[in-house]
Amino acid sequence: MGTVTIGVSIAVPEPHGSLLQERRAGFGDAAAHGIPTHVTLLPPAEIAEGSLAAVEAHLSEVAAVGRPFPMRLCGTGTFRPLSPVVYVRVVQGAEDCAWLQAQVRDEAGPLARELQFPYHPHVTVAHGIDEAAMDRAFAELADYEAAWPCTGFALYEQGADGVWRKLRDYVFGGSVVPPQVGHVEQRGTIASR
Repeated sequence: MGTVTIGVSIAVPEPHGSLLQERRAGFGDAAAHGIPTHVTLLPPAEIAEGSLAAVEAHLSEVAAVGRPFPMRLCGTGTFRPLSPVVYVRVVQGAEDCAWLQAQVRDEAGPLARELQFPYHPHVTVAHGIDEAAMDRAFAELADYEAAWPCTGFALYEQGADGVWRKLRDYVFGGSVVPPQVGHVEQRGTIASR
């Protein structure tokens, strides 16, 4: 039996997901169209194909105890020089994301693993491209804002072609979304070229 590469993330909803994906491609990031816009809960992990059912059961349990929460993105940040990444910051919902990713990677579950870097929720908009393009991404998305109610997360698999495809959505067990973010909104301007 073979292995599969999976990831767990919170999708950035439309119209924000496509807009940020197009901007990422516009900065010259060749991987942009193969990676849906997201906030990572579990980075790429290789697992045995046969353990996928156990992973799905575990994620169902995590979702069952999760509750909807407001997510808000605002401005940019970077991991440079440590890692060649420019991102849009998660300014509301970060603690909820941190709790979720800890549940996903619980040491008693099938996805227990150490992270290469401390967990920092974010939305990547440029990765591994030239410095000038990274600077442009950082500047052009500095005023970007988006907000939505996060009601769950998803399991993805990376295909042989490098493209990430959703396998399954997991909806939180709670049904009440905090009222301050009952709709998707976007503010700020995005410069384009």
